[in-house]
Amino acid sequence: MARDARWQTLLELLGERGRLDVEEAAVELAVSPATIRRDLDRLAEQRMLVRTRGGAVAHGVSYELPLRYKTARHAPQKQRIARAVADLVTPGQAVGLTGGTTTTEVARALAVRSDLASGTPALTLVTNALNIANELAVRPQFKIVVTGGVARPQSYELTGPLADGVLDQVTLDVTVLGVVAFDVTHGAAAHDEAEAAVNRRLCERAGRVVVAADSSKLGRRAFARICAAQAVETLVTDAAAAPEAVRAFEEAGLRVVVV
Repeated sequence: MARDARWQTLLELLGERGRLDVEEAAVELAVSPATIRRDLDRLAEQRMLVRTRGGAVAHGVSYELPLRYKTARHAPQKQRIARAVADLVTPGQAVGLTGGTTTTEVARALAVRSDLASGTPALTLVTNALNIANELAVRPQFKIVVTGGVARPQSYELTGPLADGVLDQVTLDVTVLGVVAFDVTHGAAAHDEAEAAVNRRLCERAGRVVVAADSSKLGRRAFARICAAQAVETLVTDAAAAPEAVRAFEEAGLRVVVV
């Protein structure tokens, strides 16, 4: 297994369990304990984990992987969700896109829609995600508007009051919201309060809000609230979503699309 793949796997295991043992990780990844120790040392140098005697633990109570290490998690589900969300967008609309792995897939799904291959513009896309803007800026059919702000290295999102200067001046048809947690009672949430604040403004400027979230995000809570569940018009999720969770969102008035 290549080093980058090992690091991604180690971080995913750590995010799920909160703690890793060198010997157990070596067996799971089919490499030597010495290799795992070196990997954990390098990741600790990047402040992505805390080394312990015999292993590692995650930083803090709520562990957030940087975006570059999350792209492979639930990838098929996220791509199906992204295609379904992209189908909800009409040519000529102004669309807000928050950061995250699923919304990045939505941007890619929009980029390959044949009916959006031309236009003046085919879509106006407003985003605080640098990676999304970078991918779509080469598409001449899209008008790309990027908020100001300070970049978060974990998610490539711009945050802070500078973003308000742009968002206060725009009106959006729809905002596609990526979340780390979505619960009927506690609403949509992110790990970081500054990120949540900009995402909230993107939702407030939109006529409707679509949450794109794989089933692992449902019924969970996170530190920073973005908006109430009732502020969301549509939830698009995957077929692994628990029926009772889907039913709870529908009873709260949301349209739920399961793909």
